[in-house]
Amino acid sequence: MFTMKSLLTAGVTATAFATATFAQDAPAGTDADAAYADLLWEVMVAARLAGDGMQLAFPYEGVVPHGMMLETFYTTATVDGYEGSLIVKRNYGPEGVSADEVLGDPQTYIGAYTVMFQREAGYDDENRDWFWVKYLPDGSLDKNPAGMRLAGRVGKGADAGCIACHAGAGDTMIFTTTATVPGLR
Repeated sequence: MFTMKSLLTAGVTATAFATATFAQDAPAGTDADAAYADLLWEVMVAARLAGDGMQLAFPYEGVVPHGMMLETFYTTATVDGYEGSLIVKRNYGPEGVSADEVLGDPQTYIGAYTVMFQREAGYDDENRDWFWVKYLPDGSLDKNPAGMRLAGRVGKGADAGCIACHAGAGDTMIFTTTATVPGLR
């Protein structure tokens, strides 16, 4: 099983993020969320989970709101000195795209990366401390129709969004088996 722990032991330091607080009710998309998402993206690229030269897995049929074809990676990562579980889902499209097309030219078909990173205890206890983020193919943050950056506690207290949807997955907030999620707590 691929693990980023062996690749990234020191993590990345962000002085801009160091002074941020973890208020449970803070909205998603804050400057601190965006800075943390930038750190996470750097870790993902270094581990070949995103960007040019990313490793490939066999794509499988997806569902809305993710892509029509997906690849999902379960690993651990160290971000800003903290090691946590990392789930990276690559979202491919458009509708009708085949696994062979995705494997032949993934950069053409990738629409987004949707990511869950389990942060340190106290980040968001109500939601198992998951940090949620949706990146565009170039690593920039996607935004909702109101212009909010999709990073942090996305959908907390709302009827839609990452947290609102994944709350239906049970205690772990993961729609797949927890046996494949390294470091899950």
